[in-house]
Amino acid sequence: MRAVAGLSFLLVLAACGTPGAPQAPSLNLPTPVQDLRAARKGDKVYLSWTVPRQNTDKTNVRRMGDTRVCRSELALPKQCAEVGRVPTARLLEAVPAAADRDEQKPTPVHASYEDTLPGQLTKRSPLAQMTYVVETLNRRGRSAGLSNAARVPLAPTIPPPREVKAEVTAAGVQLAWTGEIPPASDHLTYRYRVYRQEQGPPRNKKLTANPQLVVAELPVTENAQFVDKTIEWEKPYLYHVTAVTMAQPPAGALLVVEGDDSRAVRVFTRDVFPPAPPAGVQAVYSGVGQLPFVDVTWVPSPEADLAGYNVYRREAGGTPVRMNVQLLQSPSFRDANLASGRTYLYSVSAVDLRGNESARSAETAEQVP
Repeated sequence: MRAVAGLSFLLVLAACGTPGAPQAPSLNLPTPVQDLRAARKGDKVYLSWTVPRQNTDKTNVRRMGDTRVCRSELALPKQCAEVGRVPTARLLEAVPAAADRDEQKPTPVHASYEDTLPGQLTKRSPLAQMTYVVETLNRRGRSAGLSNAARVPLAPTIPPPREVKAEVTAAGVQLAWTGEIPPASDHLTYRYRVYRQEQGPPRNKKLTANPQLVVAELPVTENAQFVDKTIEWEKPYLYHVTAVTMAQPPAGALLVVEGDDSRAVRVFTRDVFPPAPPAGVQAVYSGVGQLPFVDVTWVPSPEADLAGYNVYRREAGGTPVRMNVQLLQSPSFRDANLASGRTYLYSVSAVDLRGNESARSAETAEQVP
């Protein structure tokens, strides 16, 4: 009995001391970037991506080296032609340290880089595209491969318009500028793109600023003009103009590149412009067998911000007197305050929502028997 108990004790000890399956050490290779994005503006290319926070073996990244920025004229480069580096480790130091336990998801970190395209590239290959990739290294300078590819057109851009001016008119905001005529090309065309941004607190509370809206695209000319009729009155706006290059390769989609922006101009759309005077004013007397009156009618005003009308009456040699107490909402008025044997001259004005009153219309006369 003692022998059996001793044997059982030895078996328990042996089981406790048996080591588990050996675990391979982590190579600490950050997973390649999957969301690299590239946008070109003038000769600048702006890159952005999310820094990998996990290694290829699903462990959290605790130590990281730099990220290499690579540029190539190949559509899918196999190697990194480095043009710059981003000190990724410093970016990670600015956020809370990754948890010790690998199953806890670390905080996302975003990186960016600005590259300048050499001028000779855009002149030599105006219909081509440039490919960017990034390569994230570990502390030993090793990587798990290149990121996804992000491409930008190499089409040349022209200088931004000069002497941009803005003036508020009754028709809207009138813009004018001076431009540079580009050289003729079979594959390149150029347009002016007019941007408008409302100043002040954003209308959408989820945004930090109101969006920039494209309000026009116009052919490139030496002296250009445009009237923005889509404004709202009593608003502050900021305008700028950008020259856009459109490149059409022999095969493939149209490539569009924006150049640098012009100087921005600020305007406030103060409405000091009265509506047009009403037209077609007529006065007709009625009075047989009933209380006499004169009906005054006119053509409705087409003004979008119309608030109403005023009707004026005078006698020969007299001063026009407004007949209505409140603005009239319809294009008609009945005058029953008449005296026999008198001739009355009627005119009408239009008033907008900001109280700007038009000149009076041409007068029309009617005689009361």
